[in-house]
Amino acid sequence: MLIDGKQMHIQIEKGDIGRYVILPGDPGRCEKIARYFDRPQQIAQNREYTLWTGQLDGTPVAVCSTGIGGPSAAIALEELVECGADTFIRVGTSGGIVDEVHGGDLVIATAAIRQEGTSREYLPIEFPAAADFSVVAALREAAVQLGLTHHIGVIQSKDSFYGEIRPAQQPIAGELVAKWKAWKAAGALTSEMETAALFIVAQVLHVRCGAVLNVLWNADNDDAPSIPPDAAERGVRAAVEALRILIREDRA
Repeated sequence: MLIDGKQMHIQIEKGDIGRYVILPGDPGRCEKIARYFDRPQQIAQNREYTLWTGQLDGTPVAVCSTGIGGPSAAIALEELVECGADTFIRVGTSGGIVDEVHGGDLVIATAAIRQEGTSREYLPIEFPAAADFSVVAALREAAVQLGLTHHIGVIQSKDSFYGEIRPAQQPIAGELVAKWKAWKAAGALTSEMETAALFIVAQVLHVRCGAVLNVLWNADNDDAPSIPPDAAERGVRAAVEALRILIREDRA
């Protein structure tokens, strides 16, 4: 859907961006991420969507915020694909689930538990929300090169932030707690709100998507006081380096 030639929500048109896009949730983080680019420039801002462009190794790249949750993230991805992008890395924050994931760690998602509603509007719940393998591999290589503590595996996506933070206050407390225990017993690494929707929409649109998540605390261990001051920046560094790796591979 176009308005004056521009996408309805992100307010850009085909040709404004290249293939590669980093997807944070918070619009306020777009400029900070764009500082890693050569020739950074803000090109649009509307609602929860802020877009900056630039270059990495001479290749056009962009950063676009998605807002909170699956619905707005899906809209961003749909419209970015309409404008020519085909490779996406979500950079977000999360709360660790299993005990070995701590504040300051990175989690590279191979797949996401679909405990949210947006992805059900695209595919039946039986279809897995899986990351693109090439993006996972690039993120792993980037984390190793940068010397960042990281974990690789399944994460959880949900719609209710406070349903995780204080489930006992919800009328369905028993269900929420039981599912959390199940995710933890199975080894789910961390919890957030957008990745499952992004993976499913990317699958439907036949584009590449991965996710690297900054762990701000462990939701069960409450280790927030130990969070390093640069914790939220580590995922950004990994995502930028992963894009460089993907750009080199695509050129080859």
